[in-house]
Amino acid sequence: MTDHNTSSDTERDARHKTRMERKKAVVDAAIAAATDQRGVLLVNTGNGKGKSSAAFGVLARALGHGLKAGVVQFVKGRSDTGEEAFFRRQPEVSWHVMGDGFTWDTQDRSADIASAKAGWEQARAFLRDPEIGLVVLDELNIVLKYAYLDVNEVIADLQARPAMQHVIVTGRGAPEALIAAADTVTDMGVVKHAFKAGIAAQAGLEF
Repeated sequence: MTDHNTSSDTERDARHKTRMERKKAVVDAAIAAATDQRGVLLVNTGNGKGKSSAAFGVLARALGHGLKAGVVQFVKGRSDTGEEAFFRRQPEVSWHVMGDGFTWDTQDRSADIASAKAGWEQARAFLRDPEIGLVVLDELNIVLKYAYLDVNEVIADLQARPAMQHVIVTGRGAPEALIAAADTVTDMGVVKHAFKAGIAAQAGLEF
């Protein structure tokens, strides 16, 4: 019995090694073919949790590599989030909260449009600055979804940015035109969410 098991394990190990060798060859070839280096436009969208959190994770990564960064938060109006408290302490980050709160709270389309336009002016300043290596446009998708900004003008500004500048756009309902213009798009889906079970948003996890 022991000999049979040992033989089976040896065969399994050999098959695994063969599969991994083939996989390594495919991965190595793909890496070798990816030679371009330029600024990348990423879009995090979908109904699942984590779109902004993922962007701020990349922000931490960028700072670790010595990049300067600019953050513009659309829609969101609160200034007591853990991410803002942390990143405002980093001298390489310029952080701007430009929203007035969720649209169902503000209930004022004209004011929301004015806030979105003011936010985009700040975003444009970052997008024209070659010293800024990463720009995070948090919840921009929301204002595009509600047509508070012209999506074609936004895309034109994004495409005119410095060659090596990276941009991350977050928010539900990313417009198709932005998805088409992006280099990397992640659609975050919902499997379960604690809020549906009556668990409130908590400091350190949701904000």
